[in-house]
Amino acid sequence: MSTAAYAGASPAAIGHHYDLSNDFYALWLGESMVYSCARWADAAGDGLTRAQTRKLDYFVEQTRAAGTRRVLDVGCGWGTLVRHLVDRHGVARATGLTLSPAQARWCQQHPAPRTDVRVENWVTHEPGERYDAIISLGAFEHFARYGMTPAERLTAYRAFFERCRGWLPAGGRLGVQTNIKGNNQRLDRRTVRDMLFIVDSIFPESVLPALDEVIVAAAGRFDVVSVRNDPDDYARTCAAWLDRLTGQRDRAVELVGEDRTADYERYLSSTVQHFRRRHLGLARIVFEAV
Repeated sequence: MSTAAYAGASPAAIGHHYDLSNDFYALWLGESMVYSCARWADAAGDGLTRAQTRKLDYFVEQTRAAGTRRVLDVGCGWGTLVRHLVDRHGVARATGLTLSPAQARWCQQHPAPRTDVRVENWVTHEPGERYDAIISLGAFEHFARYGMTPAERLTAYRAFFERCRGWLPAGGRLGVQTNIKGNNQRLDRRTVRDMLFIVDSIFPESVLPALDEVIVAAAGRFDVVSVRNDPDDYARTCAAWLDRLTGQRDRAVELVGEDRTADYERYLSSTVQHFRRRHLGLARIVFEAV
């Protein structure tokens, strides 16, 4: 299969979502600028920024990335993790890959020493030397395309794990966080409409993996160290994002317009319910190269 066949969502589809407006995302992602599920504590005073930092620290710890020479972030977004790796965890060099030129511009406008953010697909990435650890948060959903057969999706996922295995030494760890298909398949009509709306209007071409697809795709290249499913964490994260967006709605409309603001309100509010009802799951998986 050619690289084009497993390249996942196209640059145009990625741009439709992530290149919308950096200032718009900054309104509701919070000061951390992290667009993936946070890791919440039970404490009543736990806030979004603290919960996002806890998630980053979790993956740094689980992949044993702290104090290493080279770490890769696949799907680095606005560069928060690469900065966190060098600033807080003593990593000598952190490289981030994104398909969004807007995200890369944000990183250029907020530079950090010993970091390198590139507009580059993991499919064509060629590091000069191996990494000590790899982390990918909220990108796996874009590694296959909507409409692929199960066999085609599995081929795409296996390609990702094969590439990562080649970039790591034996015993090196890979941390993946991804939305997954949920176990509650009893969908009412509104839920179906909302899910189709998200596929069509928010994340075109992207598709959620099933947990077993991820595990099977890694087999033979990685051992599974740990697996968590934390849908309640993502329901709480989306609710926090929605609160921030609605609280600054006038500014959001100025930035992206009424229709797009309403689209994101619908997307976030419905997603809260999808996670609460277990139509969606949130997998945190740590792998070790064999």
